[in-house]
Amino acid sequence: MANKMEENDEKLFLKNIGERLKFYRKKAGYSNYEYFAYENNISRPQYGKYEAGANIQLNTLYKILKALKVTPEEFFKGIE
Repeated sequence: MANKMEENDEKLFLKNIGERLKFYRKKAGYSNYEYFAYENNISRPQYGKYEAGANIQLNTLYKILKALKVTPEEFFKGIE
């Protein structure tokens, strides 16, 4: 039972990360994730998966946050 709860917590965490990426992308003026990914040399299909809640490596997240001009502290504020 505990493993199932941990798995659900992880999925929820990744979904929240994806929603935050989408929020900050739109805030940066990119209405379409494909334009943002293309302009910042990020795989468009993979970036779309990140916004949908796919697992993301920290170095990739750092690159994306830098492109969005968002600090990690600002990005993670309020995410549980």
